[in-house]
Amino acid sequence: MDYDLLNGGNLAYLGDAYYELAIRKYLLRKGITEMNKLQKISVEYVSAKAQAKVVLELLPLLTEEETLVYKRGRNFKTKAARKIDIKDHNISTGFEALIGYLYLKGENERLEEIIQMAIRIVEAKNE
Repeated sequence: MDYDLLNGGNLAYLGDAYYELAIRKYLLRKGITEMNKLQKISVEYVSAKAQAKVVLELLPLLTEEETLVYKRGRNFKTKAARKIDIKDHNISTGFEALIGYLYLKGENERLEEIIQMAIRIVEAKNE
């Protein structure tokens, strides 16, 4: 598969799943095991609103290539759920596209670095 030919939506589709799995593993490792609590807390990390906040802090730290992939995802036209602000939705789609791209490219160290930065940003905002 040539990940450079995938559109932003395809990359975001995979990135969304990867990021959500990473967050779920992180929360379980923290010792949170009650299902309702896991679901509620995970939303604080994976919602479009949370991801949009993460991106605003991450953008200056991205490479030129990563920024282009983010923009490819951000600019991909999709329909947002009614309750989600379209701007947040587009920004979060860009973030998810970046995660998907790094995963497909096999840049595991950078992928983990970005996910850890995202976790720290979300947790700092929630304190």
